[in-house]
Amino acid sequence: MGYDLDEIEKVIALKVGGNFKTDVQVQVTIYFKKAIDEQNLSIKLVSNPSGFNQIDKRWVDKYVEMWNIPQSIAQTLKFYTGESEPDKQDVRDSRRMFLDEIEQPEVDDLIQFFERNKILIVSDILKGRGKFSADWMLVVLNLDGEISWTLKSINEVMNLFGSDDVKITKQGNLKIGKIGMQRKGGDGGRKSSQMLQFKINPVELLKNNENYKK
Repeated sequence: MGYDLDEIEKVIALKVGGNFKTDVQVQVTIYFKKAIDEQNLSIKLVSNPSGFNQIDKRWVDKYVEMWNIPQSIAQTLKFYTGESEPDKQDVRDSRRMFLDEIEQPEVDDLIQFFERNKILIVSDILKGRGKFSADWMLVVLNLDGEISWTLKSINEVMNLFGSDDVKITKQGNLKIGKIGMQRKGGDGGRKSSQMLQFKINPVELLKNNENYKK
């Protein structure tokens, strides 16, 4: 984090409850001789180097409110999550539609919206807003007892995961750089399975790190 350790009197770390931008949100308070500083850490604990970690999950209408999504694009997202039933018969899953099953002009509008608003979307998904928005991301990989870790500023994290194009995957989902968008699914088929979620593989942050043990 760039601090001079000789100037620090003590450090206190507190776990923050609530729906903030982490699996485990830790607020670190650093006490100097003449000042107090605070840093918010988003911590990702990983045991599978090929796995994905949910970083945000909400109803489509909440994202509409956050990002001012036009109703036509919101409807496309609701076809995708299953909040709205498919409007045609020849789909892979009778409960919903994948993006490659939706009419191309609607999908093009969706891609263009996410491309135009990518900076805002990536920031909200990875950093969050308000007092407990993340300043740093700590990734700890425990693979068969071997620990690899890295600590990156949230700006580095956003640059890495948001740097590539917005595109439709072969599976009919959306990728925003290295961030995947999916229907939540699961939940025993309950209504909550129709939420929209975003996922990353936190190990991407470790790949060029000296602590990384493959």
